[in-house]
Amino acid sequence: FSKFAVNISILIVAVVIFLLVLHHNFLGLSDFLKRELSDSNPLGLQPIDFIPAAPQRLADERNDKEISVVIAASDERLGGAIAAMNSIYRHTRSNVVFHIVTLNDTVDHLRLWLSSTALKNLRYRILDFDPRVLEGKVQVDPQKADTLKPLTFARFYLPNLVPHAEKAIYVDDDVIVQDDILELYNTPLKPGHAAAFSDDCDSTTNKVAVRGAGNQYNYIGFLDYKKETIRKLAMKANTCSFNPGVFVANLTEWKLQNITKQLEKWMALNVVEELYSRTLAGSITTPPLLIVFYKQHSSIDPMWNVRHLGSSAGKRYSPQFVKAAKLLHWNGHFKPWGRTASYAEVWEKWYVPDPTGKFSLIRRHSEAYEAK
Repeated sequence: FSKFAVNISILIVAVVIFLLVLHHNFLGLSDFLKRELSDSNPLGLQPIDFIPAAPQRLADERNDKEISVVIAASDERLGGAIAAMNSIYRHTRSNVVFHIVTLNDTVDHLRLWLSSTALKNLRYRILDFDPRVLEGKVQVDPQKADTLKPLTFARFYLPNLVPHAEKAIYVDDDVIVQDDILELYNTPLKPGHAAAFSDDCDSTTNKVAVRGAGNQYNYIGFLDYKKETIRKLAMKANTCSFNPGVFVANLTEWKLQNITKQLEKWMALNVVEELYSRTLAGSITTPPLLIVFYKQHSSIDPMWNVRHLGSSAGKRYSPQFVKAAKLLHWNGHFKPWGRTASYAEVWEKWYVPDPTGKFSLIRRHSEAYEAK
């Protein structure tokens, strides 16, 4: 009887242990599912992959400061994003994590380019942008449907792209960084400001007169002041505009003020009322930002966004000034991956050749197009 009782006791203990293990695993699964649900994104900005850590040797060489950098990478301009990321990585000792926003058909090309070249030690997260989030928010001309570039709106959705960061840097793909990005990241933002931009009236911009740009430096160049909706905002038409191709965002403040919803509101209103100016008809991302951040943004050092290198084929800045610039920006028609851009040789120092050879073909096509 005693042996039977011992066996029963052992069996009971075994069952209890089994139930405890099962309960623990169930809780773990429940937590995992909760995390999965909370991380899922209704906007379709789904993470495809994430390289969480650099090799130990590199981690030792770099400091602990983690910097989130958001960049859009379209297939036809992928070489630009690659060169921009390489220039940022090579000039900093901080732990930069790149949040690369792209479309699904570009992912394999991008992943191969990063993993099989000198960029394999980059820390990055690839996000697939779902263009359907723009439905009803962007006016699409049926004759020019192919000119709509969904990724240009990725910057509107920063908190969805980097949900756990308090601060992030956004950069266009046509930039080269020549100094430590940590300095830009540490740009002081005034209380209540969700972002810091480079003002178009800054001394750096005024070194250059851009031919044919109209009122590019003022709000009237981007917004139609004949429309009552714009006039009711009481924004002075001669207010200095800012460049949204490089900026620092306080994401805590961005979420508090619901900046994304505000931007979407003005996008949807424009579809109905055509609020944007015809002077710069090609610019459809800048106007809503100008409205939402009117007199509510901080400023970055103008040397961290030296622009208009792509405004013409001629060299508008001296070689000494270009060398001193902390960030070079080829905004405009002439991109540095085309032969006609000024200071293309500076950009090319940071370009990493495409292992598939695909981008070089696109580059030749773009040059042929620009020559027409």
